[in-house]
Amino acid sequence: MAGPPAFLSGRDVGSFAYLTIKDRIPQILTKAIDTLHRHKSEFFEKHGEKGMEAEKKAISLLSKLRNEMQTDKPIIPLVEKFADTDIWNQYLEYQQSLLNEGDGKPRWFYSPWLFVECYMYRRIHEAVIQSPPIDDFDVFRESKEQNFFESQESVIALCTHLQELMETIEDLDENRLKNEFFKFLQISLWGNKCDLSLSGGESSSQKTDIIDSLEDLKPFILVNDMEHLWSLLSNCKKIKEKASTIRVDIVLDNSGFELVTDLTLADFLLSSKLATEIHFYGKTIPWFVSDTTIHDFNWLIKQVKHSNHKWVSKCGADWENYIKMGRWVYHDHIFWTLPHEFCAMSQVAPDLYAELQKARLILFKGDLNYRKLTGDRKWEFTVPFHQALTGFHPAPLCSIRTLKAEVQVGLQPGQGEQLAASEPNWLTAGKYGIFQFDGPL
Repeated sequence: MAGPPAFLSGRDVGSFAYLTIKDRIPQILTKAIDTLHRHKSEFFEKHGEKGMEAEKKAISLLSKLRNEMQTDKPIIPLVEKFADTDIWNQYLEYQQSLLNEGDGKPRWFYSPWLFVECYMYRRIHEAVIQSPPIDDFDVFRESKEQNFFESQESVIALCTHLQELMETIEDLDENRLKNEFFKFLQISLWGNKCDLSLSGGESSSQKTDIIDSLEDLKPFILVNDMEHLWSLLSNCKKIKEKASTIRVDIVLDNSGFELVTDLTLADFLLSSKLATEIHFYGKTIPWFVSDTTIHDFNWLIKQVKHSNHKWVSKCGADWENYIKMGRWVYHDHIFWTLPHEFCAMSQVAPDLYAELQKARLILFKGDLNYRKLTGDRKWEFTVPFHQALTGFHPAPLCSIRTLKAEVQVGLQPGQGEQLAASEPNWLTAGKYGIFQFDGPL
């Protein structure tokens, strides 16, 4: 049997991977440098001369990184000792062992795209942790917070919809409950459009009421396995003995508005008794510009709670309460910010794999998770999702993503080609979405 196809990489001139390494990532680095520069006086006020020196050091390390990338220099080992440094450097050695061309050193445009993009964000983190006393500064925090504040109208509409529904949720018949479940799933899907790494760190907030657009957006869902999710969870609910739990895990993507859509979905799952506990997974370090960290998670819930809109603040109070009661549990793990595809999880992070096995259903949000689920390879569009997971099956799982990378499997014969003929950038514009399920049907 033939092995899996080649990885996406920047060697394919004109591809999305190539354009990311050539244009988008340097733009993100420039923005990070600019952010450090703008906070210069704040660093001075807090830390005096040491703060100024640290800012200069971080900027010079990031400028060096940008130069290495733009001139396609060899990818170098990490130097700062951190929890994951050795794993990263072993992975780099592994990449080196696969090369038999040139000087045998992995380079930006010739290595797998997934690896170099993850490595770039890990190097940003290294530049910051090498620059105490500003070593806890998140260069992306401002953008994440701005995304949340600019999406206020949508946040209000969403929280209002949820709270008004709560008043009658006990009386909803099965059909209405299913419709609401589908609605919150779609809201969470389209919330994934708000991705700051796709826009190179430029604003990507949600300005309109997403609920009103759901009908119009339905034709853009290319794979729609929502029925599988409903039958899985509604069956669990029917057969649940008093003692047993229905645990749904959500592997988060972006903070800001997308996180609000994920939290309203999680709230709905608990309130409708389709789940009894929700486990969230975020990143241990700032990642892909807008990915959720524990700071972002707690910050957002606090902002929602202190809103001067009654339904919004009610949501925040409820969410805080779920955390206190242990019905919402937040985890982070270094595996999520490693370059490995998920089929390596059981070897590299067996503790995390065992944790995911406790779930009845795992929802993987966003594009980076999809790339890691499928190995970020040049799969044919019609390859079954189950096959592209290459052995990663901790529990029934579903990818919820809008398409922003040139990888998509599980399509009908001809579907991908048809889209490509009418829209050359259908795979990367974030216009199309999927609910792609893998598990016993």
